[in-house]
Formats: sequence, C-alpha cells, structure tokens
Amino acid sequence: MFSHVMLGADDIDSSKTFYDAALGALGARPAMVDPKGRAMYMQNGGIFMLSKPIDGQPATNANGSTVGFAAESPEAADAFHKAGLAHGGTAIEDPPGWREGNGMKLYLAYLRDPAGNKICAMHIG
Repeated sequence: MFSHVMLGADDIDSSKTFYDAALGALGARPAMVDPKGRAMYMQNGGIFMLSKPIDGQPATNANGSTVGFAAESPEAADAFHKAGLAHGGTAIEDPPGWREGNGMKLYLAYLRDPAGNKICAMHIG
C-alpha cells in the first residue's frame, strides 16, 4: 500500500546517526544521503526518508502519528530500542514487551527520535 515514508528533521546528521543505529539493529544498511541532503533507507521494497522541510520552516512531529518498523523477533525489537536510546532517542509508552488484545499478540518497542517523531519496532507473535 505504501511506497515510502518521509519524516522531517532539522538536524539530518543527528537523525541519520540515530536511524543508522536503530534501523541497523533491524538489518537495514546505513542511509544514503542524496545531493539535496535527504537521508534514504531502502529495505524489503520499502523506502524511509529524512528531510529538512521544503518550506524552510522547522520540522515538527505529528501528534497522534507513529511510524512502525517490522522486527523479525522480540530480540530485534529490543536491539532497535537499545540502539535508539544509545543514539539520541527517548523511551516512551510502556517498556518494550508483548501487548495482547482483539486476538492479536504484538511485541512493541516505542521511541521518539531526535526530532521528536514517534516510532516503533513491532514483531507479530
């Protein structure tokens, strides 16, 4: 359904350092940076990008929005969380762990990135 996700960040270098570590824990390669200064991750047919806002205004995070990244296992989600914390992320929500409801069992690990965006690694049980 989705071709790509792009998040705004005022400090691309700081955000790239964070995502290189956090997404690296999920098997992604470090981002490529294009001539416009945007960081781009490509994995399993998906594209995730970081960009300074085109309108020149400061980047802001979307209240109520979350970008989720697939994790192969609970251990991979934990590694994502740990790497993110070590590289400028902030722990939010409940600690990483299993959540159950509506017949689903999900392992979730939530963070805010250095720009304040809410992200999550998710493993389906």
